[in-house]
Amino acid sequence: MSIKKQIPNIITLLNLFSGCIAVYFACVNQLALAALFTALGIFFDFFDGFFARLFNANSELGLQLDSLADMVTSGVVPGVFMFQMLLQSKAINDAMPIEVVGWDVIEWVPFLGFLVTLASCYRLANFNIDTRQTSSFIGLPTPANTLLIISIGLVSVNQSSGIVEVLLNNVWVLLIITILSCYLLNAEIRLFALKFKNWSLKDNWVRYLLIVSSIAAILLFNYMGVILSIFLYILLSLIFSNK
Repeated sequence: MSIKKQIPNIITLLNLFSGCIAVYFACVNQLALAALFTALGIFFDFFDGFFARLFNANSELGLQLDSLADMVTSGVVPGVFMFQMLLQSKAINDAMPIEVVGWDVIEWVPFLGFLVTLASCYRLANFNIDTRQTSSFIGLPTPANTLLIISIGLVSVNQSSGIVEVLLNNVWVLLIITILSCYLLNAEIRLFALKFKNWSLKDNWVRYLLIVSSIAAILLFNYMGVILSIFLYILLSLIFSNK
């Protein structure tokens, strides 16, 4: 195989490399750096497919590499993020003067954050064998779910105040978010892909609307804007799933 044909696979491996670094920083609770390398990995994940199409280098090997790399960047990383958030919420609850009955016997609660990793793994495996997902998605793509989880983590650390701070540091709220994440990953919900077959406004106006709205939301609300953008993506897909 020519070097040109290997370029998409090299980009996929850069996604995996970025994900490995993100896992390290997430494990040591350096969430900002973990988010940076996760975003870099997702960037590589987007462009490996672009170059595969550009160089006509689609292959079974590339498909498997892509899923394996995504399992780290968009599977393990969000699980560790949720683990860290649940661990922090437990520490806050432990520090409260009001004792929570039975809390001392559920030290394992933070490990439930890894349910996101399990759901991501199932979603990736199902994607590889589901022939319905060639031009659209069934369930929330793992990169989008990862952006949702890490943004929640960054909001809780950097932007939270008032009711937001209370909610994002509440263990039960985080467990609900975990369950919601697992559901969205594998729900029978058709979501449009951001792949452009052409640049026509008529054919892609929903995609352009999402992109412009997301940029505005991020500029206005920072990390919270990412969360709003993910839910806007789901909402637009539910309304215009045939686009």
